[in-house]
Amino acid sequence: MATAPGAARVNMSFIALIVAAATIGGFMFGYDSGVINGTQKGLESAFSLSKVGIGFNVGAILIGSSIGAFTAGKLADIIGRRSVMMLAAVLFLISAGLAGAADGSTMFIIARIIGGLGVGAASVISPVYISEVTPASIRGRLSSVQQVMIITGLTGSFVANALLARYAGDSTAPLWLDYPAWRWMFWLQAIPAAVYFLALLGIPESPRYLMVKGYEDRARVVLAKLFGDVEADRKVDEIRASLAADHHKPKLSDLLDKAGKVRPIVWTGIGLAVFQQFVGINVVFYYGATLWQAVGFTEAQGLETNILSGVISIGACLLTIGLVDKIGRKPLLLFGSAGMAVTLATVAWAFSTAVTVDGHVSLPGNNGVIALVAANLYVFAFNLSWGPIMWVMLGEMFPNQIRGSGLAIAGLFQWLANFAVSVSFPSFSQPPALSYAYIGYAVFAAISFFFVQKMVNETKGVELENMAG
Repeated sequence: MATAPGAARVNMSFIALIVAAATIGGFMFGYDSGVINGTQKGLESAFSLSKVGIGFNVGAILIGSSIGAFTAGKLADIIGRRSVMMLAAVLFLISAGLAGAADGSTMFIIARIIGGLGVGAASVISPVYISEVTPASIRGRLSSVQQVMIITGLTGSFVANALLARYAGDSTAPLWLDYPAWRWMFWLQAIPAAVYFLALLGIPESPRYLMVKGYEDRARVVLAKLFGDVEADRKVDEIRASLAADHHKPKLSDLLDKAGKVRPIVWTGIGLAVFQQFVGINVVFYYGATLWQAVGFTEAQGLETNILSGVISIGACLLTIGLVDKIGRKPLLLFGSAGMAVTLATVAWAFSTAVTVDGHVSLPGNNGVIALVAANLYVFAFNLSWGPIMWVMLGEMFPNQIRGSGLAIAGLFQWLANFAVSVSFPSFSQPPALSYAYIGYAVFAAISFFFVQKMVNETKGVELENMAG
């Protein structure tokens, strides 16, 4: 047993094992979301897609993700957090096989929707599961590991895509068994998906879920393994007391107050979810290669720039892990909003200067370097703040009785916002419209600063049983 600073005596090795297994879902979330980045040329060629068609093939995963996020919160209250994550792992496996084998756009969209169901489920359940098995004093940093794994998954997909494309000569060139490289980019997902499923077999169900379902003895066994016998008894009493006033099966109507109005905490969750997407981060991760090619970069340079953005993202998330339980969630969100507003505005200005010479688009002078530096500073600001902190807060901010339902609604809005941004972007993917898109993202980043000031309450160090809502 080991002691975490400011926490009860806890079994940190066991908790680390649990967090590692649960956050493989974050890796799959990132990999499944990012793999599309290097396959668009192959999809466009194989399925004869228009710009709008590319948008819907890329955005198909987000339809599934919104459904998966909404249903996973409720399903997690019925069958448990671990069971939902295992279901997500199976969906990842099915999607990987079908997407790589798709012989047409319809089959590909169906495959990506199936993968999206897994992404949506993993995106909301992994953070809440982690928050329910970790002590309050270090909950923020352990929950932030989810974002590290998301970015690691994204970066992993970028690296795999770049290596496969380079080995084959091009993303559309034939590779093993005479299948083009872009198909193998999808098939490789099956490996981490299988690892995710097997890892989940070794972790316990959430003790708070077990308490809600009335399995008090099973919950005490898990808590004792996590925190020791004495602390387990205290935790059981705390959880029981938090449920006593309103002890019924969790349902969506719990999100309304006695007057029938949506609880303020629910609006805060929706706002956090929507603003995280409306600042445009997934344009970088879904369309990065296409984006940089639009302003004069080669395909190889675009793929390499994706990797750079991924590495910077991981570094920012690691910094967040060291800060989130020291300075809190709200200051990081405020810093991120301000930083993103400035850097996005800079990117918008740089893209507005694009010129066309002999049919080739480029940024004059040093504006290409300015755009690249500003874009990566934006990625850094996002992943130091809104990237991990939104998931941390959604996993912990709701009271026990409404946590599953709150996550369902917030997750639904998060993925719908993601879909809106991702599907609309191809129409703005060429200069001068490209700069207009980034102006819009900068405006939302600025608005998010004032939203955080007014609506977000600090949750650093607060026990889950004491969350107000």
